[in-house]
Amino acid sequence: MSNVEAEPAAVRCGAPAGGERPAPQPRVEVLPPRDVPLGGPRAMTVRRTLPQRARTLIGAWCFADHYGPDDVAGTGGMDVAPHPHTGLQTVSWLFSGEIEHRDSLGSHAWVRPGELNLMTGGHGICHSEVSTPRTTVLHGVQLWVALPEEHRNTGRDFQHHVPEPAVVDGAEIRVFLGSLAGHTSPVRTFTPLLGAEILLPPHATLTLAVDPDFEHGLLVDQGQVRLAGTPLRPAELGCPAPGTDTLTLVNESGDAARTVLLGGTPFEEEIVMWWNFIGRDHEDIARAREEWQNSSDRFGAVEGYPGERLPAPALPNATIMPRGNPPRR
Repeated sequence: MSNVEAEPAAVRCGAPAGGERPAPQPRVEVLPPRDVPLGGPRAMTVRRTLPQRARTLIGAWCFADHYGPDDVAGTGGMDVAPHPHTGLQTVSWLFSGEIEHRDSLGSHAWVRPGELNLMTGGHGICHSEVSTPRTTVLHGVQLWVALPEEHRNTGRDFQHHVPEPAVVDGAEIRVFLGSLAGHTSPVRTFTPLLGAEILLPPHATLTLAVDPDFEHGLLVDQGQVRLAGTPLRPAELGCPAPGTDTLTLVNESGDAARTVLLGGTPFEEEIVMWWNFIGRDHEDIARAREEWQNSSDRFGAVEGYPGERLPAPALPNATIMPRGNPPRR
């Protein structure tokens, strides 16, 4: 999915400067979402929890949009014209509906509930995303992963995977990246990551062993969930304190609850993120924007999309400056 904000924020992400002593940390940091319209007079609104001032990264996860359930008859659904990416992987995961994906690698695929589509746009790629005519309700998440310096100019790639559901203490878990509850995804990533959908039955409690070297974030899609004793409302992202080796989730409602668990080792490199580009400094971003505007071969072309590609917004009238995760209080 493209970040189609008219004035996208410039973000340089990374660990706090060396020597800072972090303040005492809460057991779970709760990140509220902000609403972002995806353009047009009948814009579909997404709820964005990453990046924001309180936190810009969870491991290498650097972008999280949560959308729906969206009545396509009223909004027109999703129609994101061809747009570029650099220095990242896109992770598409649906709860309902269907999206047609086309990219400059030549991939033509569908995003369906319970099926992972992961696209790598290292040096450069472009793609389009359109909800299909048979979609009535569109509902899911769009996530980005920052690529480390060693791999940020890697070639284009596209992977599709359908994880088998695992049942643990009555909960249904689908591990689409990394390992959890004895299940491992075969999908390749460039840093250690975790991504899993977790369905909790009414009034269920689930305790999971997790890697204490990972940062974690739990995004609540539906239901009233407690994470390590902290209540989370739908669309909120809960981040437990570092060093956690178990996570306990409690569904406090009489209906099923759905969450998405993200994790990864701390991403120590500083990165700059603006629009759909991830680089290491302002010049990286400016160069990528210029090459996209000039139809450079760097990004290729999407075949089969019936329309024009997205133009890049204007760069901010200043050098993009660094910003990292503030110390947690």
